[in-house]
Order: sequence, then structure tokens, then C-alpha cells
Amino acid sequence: MLFDSFDLVSALATLAACLVSMALLLAVSQQLWQLRWTATRDKNCKLPMPKGSMGFPFIGETCHWLLQGSGFHASRRQKYGNVFKTHLLGRPLIRVTGAENVRKVLMGEHTLVTVDWPQSTSTLLGPNSLANSIGDIHRKRRKVFAKVFSHEALESYLPKIQQVIQESLRVWSSNPEPINVYRESQRLSFTMAVRVLLGFRVTEEEMRHLFSTFQDFVNNLFSLPIDLPFSGYRKGIRARDILQKSIEKAIREKPLCSQGKDYSDALDVLMESAKENGTELTMQELKESTIELIFAAFATTASASTSLIMQLLRHPPVLERLREELRGRGLLHNGCLCPEGELRLDTIISLKYLDCVIKEVLRLFTPVSGAYRTAMQTFELDGVQIPKGWSVMYSIRDTHDTAAVFKDVDAFDPDRFSQERGEDKEGRFHYLPFGGGVRSCLGKQLATLFLRILAIELASTSRFELATRQFPRVVTVPVVHPVDGLKVKFYGLDSNQNEIMAKTEELLGATV
Repeated sequence: MLFDSFDLVSALATLAACLVSMALLLAVSQQLWQLRWTATRDKNCKLPMPKGSMGFPFIGETCHWLLQGSGFHASRRQKYGNVFKTHLLGRPLIRVTGAENVRKVLMGEHTLVTVDWPQSTSTLLGPNSLANSIGDIHRKRRKVFAKVFSHEALESYLPKIQQVIQESLRVWSSNPEPINVYRESQRLSFTMAVRVLLGFRVTEEEMRHLFSTFQDFVNNLFSLPIDLPFSGYRKGIRARDILQKSIEKAIREKPLCSQGKDYSDALDVLMESAKENGTELTMQELKESTIELIFAAFATTASASTSLIMQLLRHPPVLERLREELRGRGLLHNGCLCPEGELRLDTIISLKYLDCVIKEVLRLFTPVSGAYRTAMQTFELDGVQIPKGWSVMYSIRDTHDTAAVFKDVDAFDPDRFSQERGEDKEGRFHYLPFGGGVRSCLGKQLATLFLRILAIELASTSRFELATRQFPRVVTVPVVHPVDGLKVKFYGLDSNQNEIMAKTEELLGATV
């Protein structure tokens, strides 16, 4: 018995010693990890490094970021200020918030900073993508892509986008059960990208397969760059390879576009624009450009569409004002879009309150958190040095949240963008849902057009209501979206319902 007690005490003492040793080892390794990055400061610059924590060796603060979501950056910003250092997704970076700080980063392209993406993102998008190109190559490719989103091109896409949206709303309304808005918005934006932008003729089965594969691609676009079986990075690579194979087949089977300006889709415009600029695209460049076009029209558009529907549900008076504007422009009568549901680009752009609603959705629920750059030289931000070679991530969402020009920043208030108030007029870089500078999003006109048409169709032809007791929590990784997708019941409108709806709207208008 005595020996048993002695053995137990000895075992406990050994265990305690092991735990203390492990704790000391962890503390020492973490301190060395912090010193390793502190040593990278530019000694020729007297300014200090940004405050912040580099987390644990190798993994940094990635686990904290994944668990806390947007709360991670808010807590660090509150503790360390608008410019702080951290270590995410396998690399060190400095996160930047605030209009003036962001302006300096964006306007310093090619002089202070250059484009940079996490290794996983860069690899999956490919070396020929617009996102990865720099210098003269970027300028030339951007010129080629610019024609894809010109006013003339958007006018030609408009009826096809409207048709895809109308078909989706009919499907949603015919479903007896509530739908998952985020998932269905992903399907809608993906269908728009494949059929409208790319002009691919694929079966419903092929579309489902492409959609599933593209989801794997997007979900792992910002994964840790660990190339092991069953890792997110490996899944993303497999999805990319499958997509490129399917895209090459679709491109080869695609009918040639007509010569001149009467293009049938964005891919036609892209190929013709490249020829006009003397740089005919190779098949590999086409495949990577095609994936980039789908990506630009998929994740962010689905996110913004879901946020739009959620805010119309939360704020019925906003939906009613949209209907009033449509009626005032002669576009809505007895619950029907007139004349015969046809819309013109100039007419859509002229709808001022609709423009305010879309802007407010993108301010409060910016789909993309920010973007990455690499410091080409050491420079100053907010009284600290940004050392040469460090990655810099400028934050769009945090800048919106902290901008002093916006009153009652957490409120959904489209009128803040009205001509009378014009809160966004006080500084270009207080509001930047599409970035800024030479790398501002080229597809912003297409994205806002899609959202405007969706809002018009929702206001003119749909009744919908929340199918749960309360609205779901919203998370921000990889883009803003509700955790359970937002369950909503849509109702179709027959002619009698249209008439009832019109009379109800008239009574509500009179009451107001």
C-alpha cells in the first residue's frame, strides 16, 4: 500500500513537471516567435512597428480569427488601434483601417505597395488572372476587361439577367416550403455567370455539377497553404482542375461570336477586346479569366443579394418606398412591372432611392472584408512604420464601421446617401465597397445592376416573409452571409393578388 502511494505521488510529480516544462517551452517559443517578427523592423526608420500579437508559432492567430469572425478584428482594433500586426493563414500581415490610411495604401499602388494575395488564393486563381497581374501586364489586362463591363455591354446583358432573376423568383414562389435564400442566391448568381456572362450551353445536370465544384473552389480559396490529402488547399486545387477541364470543353463547343459590337455575352466581349488590343488570349488565359469572371459574379453577388433580401424583410417601409418610386416612374401598375416587364439601363440608373438602398446594403454588409498588398518600401501609417516586404491588408468593412462621416453607423438608413444628406460625399475613401485606385473592382457596375434588377423584381412581383422566429446571425468568412442561410417563404402573385396588393399599397400610401 505504501509503495502504491509512493508510485502515485511520483507519477503526479512527473506529470506536473512535464506540464510545467511544456508550459515553459510554449512560453519561450511564443516569445521567440514574437521577437522573430519584431526583428524585421526597418532599422533605418525611427518609427516603431505596429502593435499587435503574432499568436502561436506557425499558426499565428488563424484559429482565433476563424472562431471569432469579425469580432477578431474589432477586438484587435480596439486594443491596438487602426494599424496593427497579426499572423493569419500562414503569414504575417499588418491590418489597416480608416479612410486616410486606406487612401494611402490604395493610391500607393506600384510605388508604395504591390498586389499580394495569400498563397492559396494566388495559386487557385492562377498566374494569368487579373488579380495576380502587376505593372504593365495588369494595365493591359484591365483595359481588356474594361470593355466587358462597359455601358454598351451592360445594356446587352440586362434582358438576360432579368430573365434569369424572373425564372429564379418563379421557382422560389412555387416551392411550398421556405427556401434557403443564401444557397439559392448562390445558384442564381452562378447561373447568371455561366449562362449570361459566359454563354455556356450546359444541361441542368452539368450546371449542378459545376455549381458544386465551384463551391468547393470558393470555400477553399483562403485556406491554409498545406498541400496534404483531404486538406482544404488540396480540395481547392482539385476543384480548380475540374473546373478548368469543364471550361475548356465549353469554350471549344461555344459558337463563335458575331463580328462587330453585337456581342452575345461577356466572354465574347473579352475575347474580341483582347484581339483589338493585339493580345489574343491562350486557352490557359481564357480558362483562368473565365474562373475569375465566375468568381467575381458569384460569391460577392450572392452575399449582397442575401443581405438585400434580409434588409427588405427587416424594413418594410423601405420596400414600400421602392414600390412608390417604381409607380412614380410608371414602371409599376397593379403589382405588375410595366411596360411588359421591360427595363432600360438608363431607366434603372435614374431610380435614385433604389440607388440609395443598394449603396446602404453594400455599406453595412460589404461582401468582401478587404484586400492584400505587399510593401515595396518602408512607409508610415498612423505614426508607425510599415516595413518593406510585409503584407498589408486594408479593411473595407472596418473602415465603413468606423467612418465618422456616417451618422448612427449601425442603422440601416438608405437616406444617408440621398442628395439632401449625401454622407458619402465628404470623403472618397470613407465608402469603398469595391475598393479604389487602379485596382478598384471592374465588375462593380455589373454587380450593382444585378442587385438593382433583383430589387425591382422583388418590389414589383413578389411577396415574401421570414420563415423563422428571428433573423439569423451573420458571419463574415469567407464573405458576409447568414449562418443558416436565411429561411424565407416566397409567394407567387396571380392577377387577383396583384389587384389586392395594389389596393393595399394605395391605402398604405394614403395612411402614410
